Amino acid sequence: MGLLNNIKDHFTNAEFTVAPNKKVKTVCADFKKAFGVTLAIYKGAQLADPEMTLAELNKRTSKDVKTKSYAELKIKASMKVGEAEKLFDQMFGLTVQIKDPSGKECVDNKLTIGQAARGESK
Repeated sequence: MGLLNNIKDHFTNAEFTVAPNKKVKTVCADFKKAFGVTLAIYKGAQLADPEMTLAELNKRTSKDVKTKSYAELKIKASMKVGEAEKLFDQMFGLTVQIKDPSGKECVDNKLTIGQAARGESK
């Protein structure tokens, strides 16, 4: 069943898009709806203001991020959790954690987002 699920992940939410003009709360809600797991977005060591857009947070980060205002981040269920988290850092200079559906536990970076949504562990 694992192989079938991995193949299905390549087609499920084949292109979840994160635009810089979206608010943190919208991105988190859309991510949960698309993948069934929780996305936590941080500014420094604390959770980001849910009313701010990703572009606004990007301007407040100390990292020199050269993302265009129209650039969009694309995430797939077949991506590894660690890979998706790294893309947020590279594109927006933000730390994110992908957590279980309840939002209490971080999932293993080696799992795909689809595996994490199904509660699988390696």
